[in-house]
Amino acid sequence: MTKLQMLLRSAMAASVLMAGSCAAPMNDGKSLMADGIANHPIAIEPGMQSLRVSYAPNQGMSAGDASKLDMFLADYRLHGSGSISISAPPGQASRPAIGWFAERIAASGVSRDKILVATRENPGDFKVELSYITYRAFTRPCGDWSENLANNASNLPPKNFGCSIQQNVAAMIADPRDLQEPRAVEGANANRRSIIVGNYEQGKVTSAEKRKGDLGNEQAGTSSGVGR
Repeated sequence: MTKLQMLLRSAMAASVLMAGSCAAPMNDGKSLMADGIANHPIAIEPGMQSLRVSYAPNQGMSAGDASKLDMFLADYRLHGSGSISISAPPGQASRPAIGWFAERIAASGVSRDKILVATRENPGDFKVELSYITYRAFTRPCGDWSENLANNASNLPPKNFGCSIQQNVAAMIADPRDLQEPRAVEGANANRRSIIVGNYEQGKVTSAEKRKGDLGNEQAGTSSGVGR
């Protein structure tokens, strides 16, 4: 092999290495990668949700406050973490108020061991306050147009790459705690299972009966007239 051939081969090998380095930059932890999840990670932060309502031992709550309480408890069952607390002003009315709200919360399906009660010192405040901790998933805001996308000699993705997708994912997460650890496996529905097994043994349909309003929305296949 001549020296000229050796030089040409060396030049070709060097050009291949240079092209590869441009197409796949090294992940040194300082540069953006072609991965929106790595560039815009989703973070989780806790927050306190509170509701303040008026209560009178002999009158109860107004219809408006009762509706707010029901929605508050429904949101706690879906997104709440840990216990739900009841805080009432001190005095003779605090005990019946705390007891009334505790029974109302337990009747909504919340376990009694997750209900915390307390009194607070706040002169002039006669409302009962309920609170619980929830978690929010978020990522940093999009819209960083500081670089010229028409001149990208480094061949790296732009700073906004993957940001909008991560924003949408964070907004769609039902329970941000799922990003930290998996949920515990819940028990099977024994009542529904016995019904399905019983129908199967009797040769009956095992699927749930559809509502009449849904029957017209289903797509039904029709036979084709081709070839007749």
